[in-house]
Amino acid sequence: MFVPDPHTYPTSDVPSNRPLDGGACVAMVGKDCVAIACDLRLGLQALTVSNNFPKIFQYGDVFLGLTGLATDVSTVSDLFRYKVNMYRLREERNIAPTTFANLVSSSLYEKRFGPYFVSPVVAGLEPKTGKPFICGFDSIGCIDFAKDFIVSGTATEQLFGMCESLWEPDLGPDELFETISQSLLNAVDRDALSGWGAHVYIIEKDKVTKRLLKGRQD
Repeated sequence: MFVPDPHTYPTSDVPSNRPLDGGACVAMVGKDCVAIACDLRLGLQALTVSNNFPKIFQYGDVFLGLTGLATDVSTVSDLFRYKVNMYRLREERNIAPTTFANLVSSSLYEKRFGPYFVSPVVAGLEPKTGKPFICGFDSIGCIDFAKDFIVSGTATEQLFGMCESLWEPDLGPDELFETISQSLLNAVDRDALSGWGAHVYIIEKDKVTKRLLKGRQD
């Protein structure tokens, strides 16, 4: 395993697997609702293998978006499926978004010396208050809480620009869907390593709506 010398390599030059794998994920907060969206591309640098690779996983009332190395996406999603099922058996209740976020953080930090090449995003509604909750992580579990939107993947710079331009506070479910969809589609159009369609989940107190976005296939 490559271990960079901090005196030789500035932080920005430390080798990362993210540019190899591609992918884009974004979560947004609305008024009593929250949205999460991921692209569907599976590829290795410029080689596109599939345009139907979902990166969003549901654990009860909480959703996890994973961008990064495809094998680690599969491994990490299965790991949290197991841990959430064990939590439900032990506690006899569904896991809350804040609890799940801490579970993700501690699980990633356990592997800090040989980390998973993933950048998770968590979204959900707090069961007691109904307030939206979103957060993101780096590959070793450092939590980044947000009150507006959170992004991950290779299209982060494009997503930040689009989200800052389009997002507004207290968006309703329909407006939130339109905002997150336009942000993601326009961002991945400017990134060669992500795109090829997307899944969008709109999470409300009484229902979850899943929609498929058709994107450019080139």
